Amino acid sequence: MLMALGMFVFETRSVPYQELKRITEWRHPSQSRVGQRPAYQFAGPGADTITLSGTLLPTFTGGRFSLDEIREMADQGNAWPLVEGTGRQYGLWVVTRVEETSSHFFRDGAAEKIEFNLTLEHVDDERTDLIGRLALPAVARLAGGYV
Repeated sequence: MLMALGMFVFETRSVPYQELKRITEWRHPSQSRVGQRPAYQFAGPGADTITLSGTLLPTFTGGRFSLDEIREMADQGNAWPLVEGTGRQYGLWVVTRVEETSSHFFRDGAAEKIEFNLTLEHVDDERTDLIGRLALPAVARLAGGYV
């Protein structure tokens, strides 16, 4: 297991990302001053974003079904605990963007190669009311074994 977002597990059979990029910001609003540099005030943490990027080869890894599972999680509008395979806990995250580029098609239109970018945003870890639950269609797919 590379990482888990709620009940979705990033692994070789699902969505094995090849790159994890994290950007963390802090807010420092400024006030313009005559004849001086602006005055800054620390206002607290800003956005915390993780982008997972990689290439799916549906013959060997997950495919559209795996990315659709993540889209279903995003459709719920809930936050999900993000846990690395090492046990590191990142807190609660929402899915804000799924990018998918398919190429190298088979005769039936199925993609042999799918490049993806998933964007996650950190939300307030105290807001446990935002935590999502596994959707019923997702449970059916898990039972079918083709996630």
